[in-house]
Amino acid sequence: MTGEVEVSNPRGGQSTDISAEVLQSAAATFGILAATVRLHIVWLLAAGERDVSTLADEVGATVQVVSQHLAKLRLAGLVQARREGRRQLYLINDPHLVAVVREMVAHLHGPAAYRGAKRGLGG
Repeated sequence: MTGEVEVSNPRGGQSTDISAEVLQSAAATFGILAATVRLHIVWLLAAGERDVSTLADEVGATVQVVSQHLAKLRLAGLVQARREGRRQLYLINDPHLVAVVREMVAHLHGPAAYRGAKRGLGG
């Protein structure tokens, strides 16, 4: 076995190879996002950086719960933090992640949800 798997190309129907490592990494990222609270945090951070208290208020969870989820997102490399005075601000580390989340929301909730997400991210 070469570590490659064959998948169909959604655009052209031709086969393309993708390594098992890439598939494992993608599955791990989707696994991290499978928690509703983490997905909600990513959705909110896609619109701009926030501190943990703001995220907790918007998600409807405690600061402790949101902090635990942020730690997992940071460990996975999906979110980063920066200090501003005494506050720790969180932001999305990878614009591709935002695109994937936007596409999923657009797919599930139609164009109106996508336009709102696009506007919120400035892009």
